[in-house]
Amino acid sequence: SLLQPSLHSKKKTTAKKQTLSCSVKYMVCFMFSVKSETEKFVEEELCNISMPEMMGKEGRFQYTITDVKITELILAHAELQFIPDVGLLFDIQNSSISLSFHRQILYWFFYDTGNINASAEGVNINTAVNLIRDHEGRLKINNITCDAKINRMRAKFSGTLGKVYDFVAKFLTTGMRFFLNQRICPALNHAALVHVNSLLETIPVRTEVDNYIGIDYSLIEDPVVTSRSLDMHFRGMFFDLSHQNLTLVNYAVDPIIREYDRMVYLALSEFFFDSGMFSYYTAGIFQMDIVNEKMPKDLEMLLRTTYFGTIMITNPALVDAPLALQLAVNSPPKTTIKTSGATVFMTAIVKVMLLPPGQPAVQLSSMTLVAKFNAKVSMKGKRLAVHADLRSAPVYLQLIPLQAPLKTMLQMSVVPLINNWTKRGVRIPLADGMDFVEEVVEYHNGFIVIGANLHFSKGLREMIDQFIT
Repeated sequence: SLLQPSLHSKKKTTAKKQTLSCSVKYMVCFMFSVKSETEKFVEEELCNISMPEMMGKEGRFQYTITDVKITELILAHAELQFIPDVGLLFDIQNSSISLSFHRQILYWFFYDTGNINASAEGVNINTAVNLIRDHEGRLKINNITCDAKINRMRAKFSGTLGKVYDFVAKFLTTGMRFFLNQRICPALNHAALVHVNSLLETIPVRTEVDNYIGIDYSLIEDPVVTSRSLDMHFRGMFFDLSHQNLTLVNYAVDPIIREYDRMVYLALSEFFFDSGMFSYYTAGIFQMDIVNEKMPKDLEMLLRTTYFGTIMITNPALVDAPLALQLAVNSPPKTTIKTSGATVFMTAIVKVMLLPPGQPAVQLSSMTLVAKFNAKVSMKGKRLAVHADLRSAPVYLQLIPLQAPLKTMLQMSVVPLINNWTKRGVRIPLADGMDFVEEVVEYHNGFIVIGANLHFSKGLREMIDQFIT
């Protein structure tokens, strides 16, 4: 019941090709980890079952049963597994339930009251959960098929006439077993369709990343369940908050997950990162002015020496006016992912400006800058981050003497600005209380794959209660 996403290796349709950029695959070992949480959740749901007051008469016996409470689910055999093309199966076999209730019994002229400890034995519960994509693109439990059966019940009386009443226990336990059989599946149905779906609704589908861009994590199709994994395909596309309908066409290859060793795998194509760069570009943040204290002294000296002749021809009186560089990216940056790593290719227009006080700015030169940034992808908790670095990457400028100092300036001024936007990271679609641990990032041609295990900082019941209370 704690599902989430991945990639399936079936043939892609044209529509899917234009939207898929993020896949998540939950493996069989994930089921081993989540089984204990599922067992605790099922036990808690069964303990919340309310039973009606039972009254009856058998010969000289009249009885009333109240305050029925399930105290414990003792699992002899429980299994959580994937069901291909359906969803999840949680199967309990040959287990037992401990319960207690209060009795009031009248036999001839004798009246007795007290508590009874009972046990339901041979408890078999078979629950299959069907997963779909809802109209908002969110993961949802669509249907649950449940079959529950209790083979027998035993009750032990206490009190003054305990031994005398042992023989009447079969009348009480028969009715008790009937009511329990009738209430187990409705309780589990309500838990899945109401409580777990409420938790799934907290996972962000379309949300803001910062003040400029947001991300769309909607599912593009129903989850695909195989015998080995649960696969979900997400749109995985960023968007400009001020121009949400302005999107980038996806020409990237679909990510493929072939690994099976870890609990979960997250695959991201080049389009995932390109859509982020495109959204920042359309938001207009890839431009800046390098002036005054932002201008390195050695770069200012080089600019003033290089353009001294131009300044003298333009107006000798401006020879001491402050200099500035205006950088404006002129096309969306492009991401390339190979087995050797990830790079971001960027072109920008660099203008050398003269800023005479109280007068209009004077353009001395306009050049095209071509830069290639190295990008390192990392994952921490449930946030994906990218760190850019220019130190070992090439920078090309039409004015060759300016290449080296401009590269140094970019590494000192522009790269920290970019990393400031990306260091916060973007949240991946995981519920609160679940985090990635022991992450490993692998680079492939056209996409990256992040393998990780999952850490549960909260129990499933605690995760649900924080949103429904």
